[in-house]
Amino acid sequence: MSDLILPQLTNLLADAADHAEAVVAEAKAAVSALVTRDGRLDRAALDAQQHVAHGLAWAAAYAETLRQTAAWARDLEGHSRFGEAEALPSQLLAFEYLSQLAGGIPMNQGENFRLTDLGLLDDRLRPVIDQLRPGASQAVKSRIVELLEAARGRPSLEASGLDATLDMIRDQFQTFAAEKISPFAHGWHLRDELIPIELLQELAALGVFGLTAPEAYGGSGLGKIAMCVVSEALSRGWIGTGSLGTRSEIAAELLLAHGTEDQKARLLPGIASGEIIPTAVFTEPESGSDLGSLRTRAVRDGETWMVSGAKTWITHAARADLMTLLVRTDPASKDHRGLSMLLAQKPRGTDADPFPAPGMSGGEIGVIGYRGMKEYELAFDGFQVPHANLLGGVEGQGFSQLMATFESARIQTAARAIGVGQAALDIALDYALARRQFGQPIADFPRVANKLAMMAAELLGARRLAWFAARAKDEGRRCDLEAGMAKLTAARVAWAAADNAVQIHGGTGFAVEQPVSRLLADARILNIFEGAGEIQAQVIARRLLEGAN
Repeated sequence: MSDLILPQLTNLLADAADHAEAVVAEAKAAVSALVTRDGRLDRAALDAQQHVAHGLAWAAAYAETLRQTAAWARDLEGHSRFGEAEALPSQLLAFEYLSQLAGGIPMNQGENFRLTDLGLLDDRLRPVIDQLRPGASQAVKSRIVELLEAARGRPSLEASGLDATLDMIRDQFQTFAAEKISPFAHGWHLRDELIPIELLQELAALGVFGLTAPEAYGGSGLGKIAMCVVSEALSRGWIGTGSLGTRSEIAAELLLAHGTEDQKARLLPGIASGEIIPTAVFTEPESGSDLGSLRTRAVRDGETWMVSGAKTWITHAARADLMTLLVRTDPASKDHRGLSMLLAQKPRGTDADPFPAPGMSGGEIGVIGYRGMKEYELAFDGFQVPHANLLGGVEGQGFSQLMATFESARIQTAARAIGVGQAALDIALDYALARRQFGQPIADFPRVANKLAMMAAELLGARRLAWFAARAKDEGRRCDLEAGMAKLTAARVAWAAADNAVQIHGGTGFAVEQPVSRLLADARILNIFEGAGEIQAQVIARRLLEGAN
């Protein structure tokens, strides 16, 4: 073992997780005292205390990241697979996250949460931080970059901890992305083109759209970790291709959990094969994350629902064949209890006529990144949906039906974020090794090496957290807390990696023709969709605090 690896490292990683969890427990008790009234969580008080409540969410996500990294390290060590490439970033991550817990967690660029915000001291973390400090030395960071260079062109940190089947799946999709996506992605982005339909068909043939669907409906019957592996590999090529399966995943989960047998038989095989392209039609111009305030109406007329209203930020809407459409079917309701989910089929649009369905129109929303499927505003005016396509055949259940899909969607978003972050590390490393200044590669300079090393360490931790959430989902456990933590953390990690990759490129990275500029634009959306970071932190905090009472 390298002398840069700390003695008894796996024990030290577990100790770091123990200390982090102890601090989180203290923070939870302190926040609970501020937001609890008569033994119950007071929502108004929680809103008033958002800074410390959201800080608690971030602290808990850090602690869980450290716990899962420690468990992963212990497992690898037991199989004699815990080498330098795994150990050095692990100890760097543990030092950095514990240090941030002690000194201040950046919830974004301008908001930091500190334990002193709750009147807590960081003394209990100091001994283990001091033990970890040699593992975050300049020599360690520079060695991590050497290991990354040696691993270029083949799986490295992301390979560790997979079984043989998932290992094969990862290799297959990384190879596919490297050959069929990465060389062309920036051109598609610059021209603001839809992902070529031929590529979509190839992905369908590889089983991307039926990855987790049961074999009885034409799927592969694999779990959510497989979804993470595939989503990451494809997003490493381009986030657009990594996101193609998201809407299929949502539609399939809605059908499997709530659809009638007829609905499942009619729609699931087509979704799994890629013959039916779904899109999620939930958001409205004035609602944002407040889905309970949706206004789009559906009125029943015999065996038909007549839909009227407006939707926005609808991804892949023109090319889609099926809309999972959230509407208000009870006009007297003012909240989520009057919402229903329609499985609204429509003809696939073309460039000349993107929305040929009667009673439906739309326009494209120009975006800085996350291109390839395009975003749209939609208007419905008497758009017809058969009553047979009311999800589950029941009214008023749309909100609760949708909530059940958020776990998988957020886990998948975490995987997409890790893919974008990994792409940023890839491109930054290549540039730093090739670019020479003052007679040497800029990767040799400490401030550049430090950025690259921290990207690798944070991506390692984010991957462990996402797979932890995926395992919980595969085991049938409620995992909205784990999924939320994975999405919250991975989105920030992706943004930091992309931003640092641009910085390493210097002025070159600011040029639109450079792929790194696309990665920065793509990474920015990850902290907004599938639950903005602030909403995500609120959800995590509420779950933690409800469990404390």
